[in-house]
Amino acid sequence: MTQFLPPNLLALFAPRDPIPYLPPLEKLPHEKHHNQPYCGIAPYIREFEDPRDAPPPTRAETREERMERKRREKIERRQQEVETELKMWDPHNDPNAQGDAFKTLFVARVNYDTTESKLRREFEVYGPIKRIHMVYSKRSGKPRGYAFIEYEHDRERDKERERRRSRSRDRRRRSRSRDKEERRRSRERSKDKDRDRKRRSSRSRERARRERERKEELRGGGGDMAEPSEAGDAPPDDGPPGELGPDGPDGPEEKGRDRDRERRRSHRSERERRRDRDRDRDRDREHKRGERGSERGRDEARGGGGGQDNGLEGLGNDSRDMYMESEGGDGYLAPENGYLLEAAPE
Repeated sequence: MTQFLPPNLLALFAPRDPIPYLPPLEKLPHEKHHNQPYCGIAPYIREFEDPRDAPPPTRAETREERMERKRREKIERRQQEVETELKMWDPHNDPNAQGDAFKTLFVARVNYDTTESKLRREFEVYGPIKRIHMVYSKRSGKPRGYAFIEYEHDRERDKERERRRSRSRDRRRRSRSRDKEERRRSRERSKDKDRDRKRRSSRSRERARRERERKEELRGGGGDMAEPSEAGDAPPDDGPPGELGPDGPDGPEEKGRDRDRERRRSHRSERERRRDRDRDRDRDREHKRGERGSERGRDEARGGGGGQDNGLEGLGNDSRDMYMESEGGDGYLAPENGYLLEAAPE
């Protein structure tokens, strides 16, 4: 493609002329021949100075030593200034000090928006105030946050100081009492929680015990086996302990015996419950009979009615019915208490 470029562009790609060769001016170092050989420093030792006449070596100061030296110099300079100021200080002739220092109260942490009238209104209740001096910045003119209050007498200052001390003591006492009350309440809450936990655990245990008793009653309980049966349904004797049936301890015969035993136990518990209900019903009925009989006797005694006493006037309707039903039986009812007695021999 370069053969198609114009001559002015082809001249840009033309190679340069070769570098002309020039002979060296002198020989190389390894080609030179030294006529005088090298020698040591022995001829020059006599020119050295005597070590005894040499000055001692100087030691340079490190950075830490320089900082410690400057700090020590600064402290010494400040001590000298303080001593000089103490010699020149005269508090009795200070033009900036005004008033009596023993009657002055220092107030700090004052709000920047507080004015002199507010301070006077707050502190004037403890005594007459002679002067209030609020400190301001000399550069900006803003308050610095503290002031000096001078009273007419010393007792007002002492009274204000004692009031502040008593206020701080009351604040500490209230804080301690508050903390003590909070600890007591926390202990009471923990005790209440423990008591509730114990109550819930006792209730759960009682509930579990009742549930076990109810299940034992439904199954018949272990004590029912020792009670004698009434209708001849005692459990059969399975032989002495230690002997097993023909089919072993888990055979079908042993399982059948267990089923029969559970069935008899459930039937016996049902009969006992029925017998208890009948006994309670009979007791209530006898009590009602006695009450009706006593009322009937009192009514007859008040009416004074005559006639022959056949032994049935003191009984109620139910007792008479029972007496009529028992005429054809083996006994009769006594008019005193309604119990069934044996009949007289004919």
